[in-house]
Amino acid sequence: MDEISYKPIGVVHSPFKEKKSTPRQAIRSHEVCATVEILPEYEEGLKGIENFSHIILLCHFHKRDTETLKVKPPHDDKVRGVFATRSPARPNPIGLSVVRLLKVRGRILHIQNVDIIDGTPVLDIKPYIPDIDLMEVREDK
Repeated sequence: MDEISYKPIGVVHSPFKEKKSTPRQAIRSHEVCATVEILPEYEEGLKGIENFSHIILLCHFHKRDTETLKVKPPHDDKVRGVFATRSPARPNPIGLSVVRLLKVRGRILHIQNVDIIDGTPVLDIKPYIPDIDLMEVREDK
């Protein structure tokens, strides 16, 4: 299969300078604010984004230091396959965060509930749409 490459559309500016000080999940960072600076050539793609309360950021884990197929999640005592976890130690270091969109000023997005390291490249942005993205969870397993 051919290799795939992406180019960043922007960068996150956050208060977290190191992995160890960064929350593991956005839900644990309610008060933390940051910005996403979109590159000038992608600014037109932001039209209408201000109409959403939350957005989904797809990012490149540029500070990832390991890659493995088995990990032990911090909240679990069992070793699991990396695809059954939220671990950044993945074959493709792509992260997903749902963040609150506070405001848009030109090509700067002001966001809250941030769990992203400063300088992280942004690969894509999508609006979070509850009617589409919120899944009904059934306890049938």
